[in-house]
Amino acid sequence: MYKKWILTCMSILFLSPLFAPLPLLAANPLEEDPKNSKRVALYQSVSALTGIPWEYLASLDQYEQNIHQTSKKQANASTEQSNSERVLSIEVPVEKWVGLINPNPNDVEEETIQYFGGIGRDGDGDGKADPHNDMDVLATIATVISKNGIHEDSIREQIWRYYLQPTAVDVITHIAKIYSTFGTIDLQQKYFPVAIHADYSYRNTWGDRRGWGGLRIHEGTDIFANYGTPVLSTCYGYVELIGWNRFGGWRIGIRDAQNQYHYFAHLNGFKKGLKQGDIVKPGDVIGSVGSTGYGPPGTSGKFPPHLHYGLYRFNGNKTYSFDPYPLLKKWEKETRQLKKAKQSSSKSKKGRS
Repeated sequence: MYKKWILTCMSILFLSPLFAPLPLLAANPLEEDPKNSKRVALYQSVSALTGIPWEYLASLDQYEQNIHQTSKKQANASTEQSNSERVLSIEVPVEKWVGLINPNPNDVEEETIQYFGGIGRDGDGDGKADPHNDMDVLATIATVISKNGIHEDSIREQIWRYYLQPTAVDVITHIAKIYSTFGTIDLQQKYFPVAIHADYSYRNTWGDRRGWGGLRIHEGTDIFANYGTPVLSTCYGYVELIGWNRFGGWRIGIRDAQNQYHYFAHLNGFKKGLKQGDIVKPGDVIGSVGSTGYGPPGTSGKFPPHLHYGLYRFNGNKTYSFDPYPLLKKWEKETRQLKKAKQSSSKSKKGRS
């Protein structure tokens, strides 16, 4: 009864012309886009009425967007048509929505859906639990993940029960921490991983053969630079891994909000105090170029100093590597332009002082 009352209140507030989204997220260009503004309004309204932090709703939506973008399956015409007006990416499987043994896969009656163990709920008060209605979908997901409360451990448990995939739990909660730290979903900016003023060189080495430790392919791009050259975070991200690996030496792994895992290896060392669970932004110093790896902790000098930079994605089932070289070229250009813009702005300010 309580949850039904909550969902009714949500629909009244969300549909009311007097309703204005709570100022939970910072204004930014991405959210000025009509579609993204609607997404933010949905997160805020459900968060305000259920107590679920908006960042978990946003990260679940972003996670599904990431998964759908990397999926090679093509949606049929009817699905595309039914989803044409949606702004959220969350798609609840039919068997979960209506119930596994429900004889009607198109059931939108909440009473029968619950009878057959389905999770679908009517979130906008129109009397239908429609899996193609954004308010219904987000209200349903909010009900699922808050089943045992809104504490982080409880939410993680429910995410696990929903996806049955431990990596999904970490990816979603880590993206949520990134959103919470910066107070926005506009976190697309990237940065070149080596100080742009440094003496460095690189070419496309992804897929090259490697023999140490067994025949394998090179899953990254090598950026050659002098010992101690600053290594920078390429993204807004969550430090998932930091420490030693016999292949990569001293290395760092950072997850961004777009579900890309940024891998920095062969480092000379880490930024003092940097640890697992820290949140970083583009351009933050995270370490320095070295030549560590290919042996037990401390092994160094078996190859010229360079940064091994790799990119990985999780597709809902497994993590796979992809070629970072085209993105590195793009980020290098953007970082140079950003630096020039900052220098120009700094000169302009000095001229006015």
